[in-house]
Amino acid sequence: MTNSPNLSHGRHTLAIPGPSVMPERVLQAMHRPAPNIYTGELIDLTYSLVPDLKAVAKTQGHVAMYIGNGHAAWEASLANVLEVGDKVLVPGAAQFSLGWAETARRRGLLVDQLDFGRRNAIDPQAVEDALRADSTHDIKAVLVVQTDTASSAKSDLAAIRAAMDAAGHPALLCVDSIACLGCDDMQMDAWGVDVMVTGSQKGLMVPPGMCFVFFNDKAVVARQKMSRVSSYWDWHPRANPEGYYQMSCGTAPTHHLYGLRVALDMIVHEEGMDNVLARHATLARAVWAACDAWGQGGPLEMNIADPAARSHAVTALRIGAPHGTDLRNWLIANAGVTLGIGLGMATEDDANSDGFFRIGHMGHINTHMMLGTLGAIDAGLKALRIPHGDGALAAAAQVCAAPS
Repeated sequence: MTNSPNLSHGRHTLAIPGPSVMPERVLQAMHRPAPNIYTGELIDLTYSLVPDLKAVAKTQGHVAMYIGNGHAAWEASLANVLEVGDKVLVPGAAQFSLGWAETARRRGLLVDQLDFGRRNAIDPQAVEDALRADSTHDIKAVLVVQTDTASSAKSDLAAIRAAMDAAGHPALLCVDSIACLGCDDMQMDAWGVDVMVTGSQKGLMVPPGMCFVFFNDKAVVARQKMSRVSSYWDWHPRANPEGYYQMSCGTAPTHHLYGLRVALDMIVHEEGMDNVLARHATLARAVWAACDAWGQGGPLEMNIADPAARSHAVTALRIGAPHGTDLRNWLIANAGVTLGIGLGMATEDDANSDGFFRIGHMGHINTHMMLGTLGAIDAGLKALRIPHGDGALAAAAQVCAAPS
């Protein structure tokens, strides 16, 4: 009698919603000795990143680069425009809206929250109503997460800006695009976003360690009114350096910069932003088609029901405890695939979020990678005898065969 073969050997697939799959070219660019940080190619390379970062964000504004993760970007964005005691409005109740709100509180800001639950995008009308009620304009900023990585809800930034304008309110629109820049469209200038933050490890396809704060001239004016901004978080010298060292407030993140240069070459100059966004949209629809099919004969359902409110970067799924954890564990052990955990989805009946999982479809992904992940999930559902509908892989393949 022979044991069943273990089919997990080979290249492992990380299908979590960040860090995303890193292109070999990016990793190879980073695999080099440390450069001179005072003169030479690194200086020109770093300045060359600025116009391409702006192209991804679709802005003519400003960008500051930081060594840090997305939480550092939250901190930097708040530190430049909001004083202790200022009030902010935070619509949304999923994991990362709550996180940004908590960061604001820890900085001494007063936080008003609008709760839309963990299965909905932000309702622009509720934002408008809250701002109209603020007749004294105590609210200085509205903090919006464009795509919440935990719930996979994507909010309509253009509609939120329109709601703010309809209310006649002067608050800054500050947006967290950490999960989705380079995956979901960001039109910073056209949508009237005043401050936008993101990280290196998702759509930008670079390992974790850098974050970015984009800001427009309205935000510049707000920064000028601040009584103080710490030397490290201050975006002014980073975006307008008199000397190269000011771009990083000291030693630059040298190897990340080399990787980012290659990643932006791939995104902006080779594939092109419109094609990058179209690729992510198509692969997201392939995931949704498979999930719709599986859900016809079992407990699996997408966390966000409305396709227009779903991110093209990540899909959060409900399957009932303990199926989510069982499926993730089976895929790691038997298929060489790691799915995302059910982050921030704990309930009284499911304290460990065992009934949830997430599929990341962001960054350096293509048809065979996505179909391979879906095929592995299909195998896991069968191996664990979790009820599910048929035809999922055919449905996903059809989306990829005829992308629109």
